Amino acid sequence: MKLNVNTKEENQTAPVAFILLDFNSEDLQTLFSILFLPIYLVTMAGNILIIILVVLNQHLHTPMYFFLGNLSCLETCYSSTIMPRMLVSFLTGDRTISINGCFAQLYFFGYLATTECYFLAVMSYDRYLAICKPLHYVMLMNGRICIMLIAGSWISGSLFISLIIFLVSQLQFCGPNKINHFFCDLIPMIRLSCNDTNLVETTAFIISFIGTLAPFIITVTSYIFIIKSILRIPSTTGKQKAFSTCSSHLTVVACFYGSLMIVYVLPNISLLSDLKKLFSLFYTLLTPLVNPLVYSLRNKEVKEAIKKSFQMFQRTY
Repeated sequence: MKLNVNTKEENQTAPVAFILLDFNSEDLQTLFSILFLPIYLVTMAGNILIIILVVLNQHLHTPMYFFLGNLSCLETCYSSTIMPRMLVSFLTGDRTISINGCFAQLYFFGYLATTECYFLAVMSYDRYLAICKPLHYVMLMNGRICIMLIAGSWISGSLFISLIIFLVSQLQFCGPNKINHFFCDLIPMIRLSCNDTNLVETTAFIISFIGTLAPFIITVTSYIFIIKSILRIPSTTGKQKAFSTCSSHLTVVACFYGSLMIVYVLPNISLLSDLKKLFSLFYTLLTPLVNPLVYSLRNKEVKEAIKKSFQMFQRTY
C-alpha cells in the first residue's frame, strides 16, 4: 500500500501508523498490566504443558487428544497475536502500531479465530462419533482422517483471511488514524478508509458465514445428537461418564462463541463500543486461558498424565 504523507491537508493524509484506543483509561493502565500479564503467562504455560503432555504420553495418542494438542498450539499463537502488544501499550503508554503491523495482527487474528471455529467443530464431531457411533468410531476417526481434518482447518482459515486482507490492502486510509479497539479488528479498521468498503464488508460477511456460522452449526448439531444419546442411557453413572467426556469441550465452545456473538451481532453504535471491547476480552484472552484449565482440572486422563510426568521428573532429578 502506497503511503503519501501531507501535513498541510490533514483530511487527505495517509497515516503511517494507527493508534489503538484500547480502554481509554490511563489511570487503569498499571492495573490492567498487573491483571493481564499473569493471565497471559498462565495461558501460555497451560497450553504449552498440554502440548508436551499429548506429545510425550503414549496413552494420550488418541484422536481426542490429538485435536486438543492442536487446539492448545493454536491458543498459544492466538494469545501471542494480541496480548504482548496490548501489555506493551499498558506498560509504556505507547498505543501506536504501524500499518504493516496492524495488517499482520489482523491476518493472524482472523486466521487463528477462523481455524479455532473449525477445530471446535471437528472436536464436537469427534465426540459425536465417540458417543453416538461407538462401534464405528475407530473406522470413522482413524489417523489419516484426523490429519486431514486438522490440515483442512489450518488451510481453510488461512485462505479465508488472505482474501479479506487482500481486499483491505487495496483500501486507502486518510485523515483519522485512531482505531477504537485494543487490537486491529476488521470493522474498526475499515471505518478509517476513505474508499467505498461495501465489497470488503460483503466479502467479510460471506466468509464469516462459511468460516464461523457453518462450523458453529456443525458444533451445535453434534451436541444436540450427543445430548439425545446421553439422555437415552439408562444409568445415572453412564450418563455422567458420557457427559464428562465432552463437558470440557462444551465449556470452551460456550465461552468462545458466546462472547463472539455478543461482539459481532450487536449493532455497531458508539454506546456499545466499550461493552464490545469488554466481551472481546473473552474470546481473545479468557478462551485461551479456559482451554488448559478445564482440560487439566476436569479431565482425569490429563491429570493422570501430569501426575506421572511430575513423578518421572522427580525420579530424574
